[in-house]
Amino acid sequence: MRPGPKNLITDVPGLLVGQAQDAALRSGVTVLTADRPFTAAVHVMGGAPGTRETDLLSPDRLVQEVDALVLSGGSAFGLDACSGVADALRAQGRGFAVGDQRVPIVPGAILFDLLNGGDKSWTRNPYAALGATALHAAAADFTLGTAGAGYGAATQNWKGGIGSASAVLPSGLTVGALVAVNALGATTVGDSRHFWAAPWEEGDEFGGLGPAPRQPPQDAPLPHKRMGESTTIAIVATDASLTQAQAQRMAIAAHDGMSRAIVPSHTPLDGDLVFAAATGARPLTDPLTDSFQLGHAAATCLARAIARAVFLASPQPGDRQPVWSSHP
Repeated sequence: MRPGPKNLITDVPGLLVGQAQDAALRSGVTVLTADRPFTAAVHVMGGAPGTRETDLLSPDRLVQEVDALVLSGGSAFGLDACSGVADALRAQGRGFAVGDQRVPIVPGAILFDLLNGGDKSWTRNPYAALGATALHAAAADFTLGTAGAGYGAATQNWKGGIGSASAVLPSGLTVGALVAVNALGATTVGDSRHFWAAPWEEGDEFGGLGPAPRQPPQDAPLPHKRMGESTTIAIVATDASLTQAQAQRMAIAAHDGMSRAIVPSHTPLDGDLVFAAATGARPLTDPLTDSFQLGHAAATCLARAIARAVFLASPQPGDRQPVWSSHP
């Protein structure tokens, strides 16, 4: 495998990412969309998830494709970002046809950033407007680190953020990952700056420090955040033609990447979740081998994207956690 030309999820042809954030709010929204509906699935492994329209992503449901996927800050309030995205898509004539009406299908997930020091004293929920703004900004290039849904994110010991990575398989299939990292767990080993994801790093995409020279004693960890004050939410995507069931298997496999990059992950206090998206542009040439490699690539891309989110976070006034790049 090798990274795609941008090393972003938008290396999957046809996919676009838009982001919007509010510095005073210390929160934001990230949207994945495309010029046509795409197959989507989801798998949840965290104990405290917050989601919208994920039930319809089961393979036995009527609707098999979506118009966008949304990652948002704001806890339950952030689910309103999906409404803003849906309104904007409807204005573009997008959505599932029901008679003469169009109903955009916009599943989403949220992370908890309400206690990060931002101004949360709104009288009108701001996330619908942020969602619409993010959709209108959708493009092939987008900012990593302190942006979008990761704008106010944090981890156990470093500031979090938005990350992305990609890989091109020997078959020619492309896989990408997009993630908002707000984990209860740690992305680096012990007191070091070495990322847990280091064995899967491509070049120096998150510093090139390599694996930690020694592993710290593995004592039983204690939670540094309270219920709901965490969560890593992600999307893995491919240009392969997949059914919803096959996409769900890719999402399940991608969770391995989360556990490689965040220790501990999938805790009762996190809402850890992975969406999968498949544009269907390229048929599988060997369904068994291709599906096997897609899952592995999704996990590897997600681990790399998580490290890149923390590596590329930037300092902002009022930060409550250190920024990885500012601490040699």
